[in-house]
Amino acid sequence: MSRTAPRPTARVVQLRKGTTLEMARLACPDAAQAILIAESFGLPVLDSDGIRDLHERLIVETADALREGLAERAMQIHLQRIVGSYVGSAHGAGQFYSRAVSEARDLTSKLANQARDDDLDGPVGFESAAQRKREFAADMGVQAHALRMAAEGAVAAYEQVVGERWKPFERAVENPGQAVDRKAAEMQMAAFS
Repeated sequence: MSRTAPRPTARVVQLRKGTTLEMARLACPDAAQAILIAESFGLPVLDSDGIRDLHERLIVETADALREGLAERAMQIHLQRIVGSYVGSAHGAGQFYSRAVSEARDLTSKLANQARDDDLDGPVGFESAAQRKREFAADMGVQAHALRMAAEGAVAAYEQVVGERWKPFERAVENPGQAVDRKAAEMQMAAFS
């Protein structure tokens, strides 16, 4: 029986995908929807463009202040992290908003059920549970929109300072145990040859 050495296998490195601005945009209300939410629930209408512009200026001015102390690559890495945190925060707020809307819809849809107890009026002077859920979802929508605009400003600043479009950092997924297990299995299988 001939003995062959195990062939080296190509190493596939999985990447952990980062949160993109597009993901945040899909999760958070846009300006028109934020205005509609604010007006429908009596909340303040945000200055969306003002929030975006302020955050863009903030990051550009921060980069200008750091320019002499940081090399080009260091500046890029620093801004990559800052912008990533803005985008991640907006995306997280958007996901929370989506869950709040789902809960409000579920509770409000129970109104069609005649044998319901969930949305009976509370004691005099108190709102129903469904109304509280709708108001909470509206608050979360306005907040998610504000964070989306801050993230959009940060992304625009990154492009202005670095000179290229921002994209999320993708790190290799670390699974050292799996690599060891695979190597052990290969060695055990080689013993059968």
